[in-house]
Amino acid sequence: MRIGEMVRRTGVSERLLRYYEEQGLLSPTRLPSGYRVYGETDVDTVRRVRILLAAGLPTATIAQVLPCVRDDGPILAPVCPDLVATLRRERERIARAIEDLRSSQGLLDAVIAAGPQDTAPAVLQPASPH
Repeated sequence: MRIGEMVRRTGVSERLLRYYEEQGLLSPTRLPSGYRVYGETDVDTVRRVRILLAAGLPTATIAQVLPCVRDDGPILAPVCPDLVATLRRERERIARAIEDLRSSQGLLDAVIAAGPQDTAPAVLQPASPH
């Protein structure tokens, strides 16, 4: 199938499909004219990529993970022995990021609490020309 059909089937834009190819996540065949041709397995690959992106994995990690996962119903299951350790490291990275965001949120809450307690939404006034 050509890229337009791939967009329709996956809901992913042409730009993202090209990006996935640049990142080594997809490898469509090329016609002599240069047009990309995708197969049914590419539709499945895009679905896996979207799941792994939604899970917070960067594309570089996804490129390593893709060959080591299989569909197990609606979820992906690891099939390579080292993959679980890689996924645990990624989970720890995400957990640290969440803690950092919670800390930032707490600091921002403290700044907000120290401010005036009016309930009207803040409206920024344009800077005066003087």
